[in-house]
Amino acid sequence: MNKNTLIGSILIGIIVIWWMTMSTNNAKQQAEAKEKEAAVVQAARADSADQLVLDDKAPELKAAPVLGDEVAVDSAAVVTDSVKATDSAKAATDSTAEAPKVIEPRTVAVETDKFIMTLTNKGGRIQSVIVKALPDSAGKFPEIIQDTTLGALDLKLGKADLSEALFDLGDTPEKIQVAGDTTVKFVFSDKSGKQVIRSYGFTKDGVAVRQVNRFVGFQPADYQLSWMGGMKETESIPKGKSFGGASYFFSEVIFKNSEITERETVSNTMTLDDANYYWVGMRRKYVALSVQFDKPVPVKVNAKHIDVATEGNPDPGTYSLTIADAVRADSVAFGFMVLPLQWDEVESLDQGYEKIIVTGSKWFPGSSVWFVWICKWLLKLLKYFYSIIPNYGVAIILVTIIVRAFTTPFTVKQLKSTRAMSKLKPQLDEINVKYRSDPQKKQAAVMELYAKNGVNPLASCSGGCLPMLIQMPIFMGLFFVLGRAIELRGMPAFLWISDLSRSDVIFHGFSIPFLMPDGLAVLPWIMVVTTYFQTKVTMSGSAGMDPAQQKMMVWMMPAMMFFFSAVMPSGLVLYWIISNFWSIAQYKIINRGLATAGDTSSKLKGKDVKDAEIVKK
Repeated sequence: MNKNTLIGSILIGIIVIWWMTMSTNNAKQQAEAKEKEAAVVQAARADSADQLVLDDKAPELKAAPVLGDEVAVDSAAVVTDSVKATDSAKAATDSTAEAPKVIEPRTVAVETDKFIMTLTNKGGRIQSVIVKALPDSAGKFPEIIQDTTLGALDLKLGKADLSEALFDLGDTPEKIQVAGDTTVKFVFSDKSGKQVIRSYGFTKDGVAVRQVNRFVGFQPADYQLSWMGGMKETESIPKGKSFGGASYFFSEVIFKNSEITERETVSNTMTLDDANYYWVGMRRKYVALSVQFDKPVPVKVNAKHIDVATEGNPDPGTYSLTIADAVRADSVAFGFMVLPLQWDEVESLDQGYEKIIVTGSKWFPGSSVWFVWICKWLLKLLKYFYSIIPNYGVAIILVTIIVRAFTTPFTVKQLKSTRAMSKLKPQLDEINVKYRSDPQKKQAAVMELYAKNGVNPLASCSGGCLPMLIQMPIFMGLFFVLGRAIELRGMPAFLWISDLSRSDVIFHGFSIPFLMPDGLAVLPWIMVVTTYFQTKVTMSGSAGMDPAQQKMMVWMMPAMMFFFSAVMPSGLVLYWIISNFWSIAQYKIINRGLATAGDTSSKLKGKDVKDAEIVKK
């Protein structure tokens, strides 16, 4: 290596080292600058939101449309933009304008195929939601916002509460019939020119309302949505105290986070755990409303119970919600979901909303999957039979027959094993007496007797338990499906059964406190009679059961079933009655072909057990 090459190499090395050092220093300086800039921006966001100049408290608005009121809507009035509203707002803040624009309180009623939503320019919030999927007996649609004065989705930015601010609606008409994609915009402009633009996007037949909050001239650090008006029950709740009649009427806070879909009943206040949430909302028996985010976000959610019960009306009440989070862009957007709880429709959204209808239990591992699956296919089976014979009462009877036919082979096996054990009763009595002082020898003698006669005692137990184990998830699935699925709402069966989702009350002038608080029902009495005969027939074939115990069971089972069935949906009571008839016929037919139970041992007849031979250790 010559001298020049050596000097050049040294210079290159020095330059490389210097460059790397400068790059490292520049990276540190840039990182420090970014941190300072982020802190300044964060402070500026908070300051800019707090500097919003809000008007004095707006005048009171008129209440939302009365329950079931018809909303006459101009089909030609479709708002797709509010440029004029924005221009007028800018003109109001222009120093060259002659006078600021006076904004009066206004509402806009927007009708889609699914619902009628009333928006108010006071806070730019939702005032009323009327759902078309839940008409009452007179054909009127119910209001589902409990307090339409408070409504839903008030906005707070930092310390600036916009719930009382009047937004400009421009020339948006008062009534809009949605025929295509439609947007209604609310614009708030303060004296310094800052703007908050709240827009609501509708589709003709969708359940989602796209809500976008855009900020012009400032950037808030955080936001809070307030849903103070709660949710109203759409169904009439049975009056009077009961052991569970009102339990079919739900008022719950609902949410889905990165781990579970959950329903919570709040007695006072509740703060949801720290997690990323897909959606948060509330539900009543047949309808839910939720705020659905574009992606999971770590919002802070607080719920507070609102008591709305009155004398003779055991309404479980509703809730107010607040949802808070940081502002991570120049806008905050989400979907406001209006969800009649029709299984296929909410499941198609792929957001876990079907688990609002039915969820599993933490006491049964995996039940949030397998039990929900059972309920889903029970409903599909009922709907399939209904499509063939348009009567859900007939569909329930057919489902009952299918379930019992499936369990019959196990029942036959159990009956044969039980009867075989009964035939051995004389020998068992002798063994029990002979070896009563030596349990081990008695057990060995009993097992030897079973083996000699080809009897498997486990078959009697498993054969008897298995049909019940199969039926219980079906029974519980029908309990939830009939009480919660909107498809069964108001569906009649035959004769006096006018609504399979409720108790079959035929006379409201007579009631039994706690058992039948809403009036006299018929099916629970039929349930008692059929359960009595079903239990009596079943007990007659039981081996080894004391007669006193059999007699007690014959009366205890009907009493217990009456206690539960008096407040159950009539469709579920119908299922159990048909199941009882099946059991009675099944036992009668099967018992004809089986040997009768054995009598008392001839060796023990007329003898005192104390005088019998005892085998000592």
